[in-house]
Amino acid sequence: MEEHLRYADIDDKQQRSRLASLILQVPELVKVLRHLEAMRLPDYLVGGGAIYQTVWNALTGRPRWYGVKDIDVIYFDDSDLSYEAEDRVIRAVLPVARDLPIPIQIRNQARVHLWFEERFGFSVEPLTCSKDALLRYSTKTHSVAVRLADDDQLHIEAPFGLNDMFSFRVVPNYALDNRNAHEEKAARAKTLWPEVSVHHW
Repeated sequence: MEEHLRYADIDDKQQRSRLASLILQVPELVKVLRHLEAMRLPDYLVGGGAIYQTVWNALTGRPRWYGVKDIDVIYFDDSDLSYEAEDRVIRAVLPVARDLPIPIQIRNQARVHLWFEERFGFSVEPLTCSKDALLRYSTKTHSVAVRLADDDQLHIEAPFGLNDMFSFRVVPNYALDNRNAHEEKAARAKTLWPEVSVHHW
């Protein structure tokens, strides 16, 4: 087996342990997670390329932030759906972002249905929690996010499991009509990480 695939097709519990170990070795991500926990940001998760691409870089010996565009932070707060409320959260997170090598992107998942159609051309139902947002991602491989648990361990949300990520396999998610997004993300991934195999829509 190729070295970068050493965690592919192993037990889910083992994969979760490996993911936690890899992420907790990244001081910038730990700093962000601790900041969000200290803020008591409701139902927050850190996901996107900051998780799965960090894993790919670690397993292929590339620089830690190679190819990672930003750190995606999602949270769920339906007590105030105004842009102003979301902006206050964004500004509260900014202090931790100043020393990071890449930007942070923050989105209240309770507001997504308010702007989704204008941006993507079709409407979606309101979400009820942050982890359900992962079910809508265009690519199952990317549907992995984490937060700090009470014991300072990593809580992992991965509705489609971790095996596609550890197998370097980009697999579409048909929950929404996200073909273009999937193909664009897959093409970028294949360019930056040639080890990746792509399952096209």
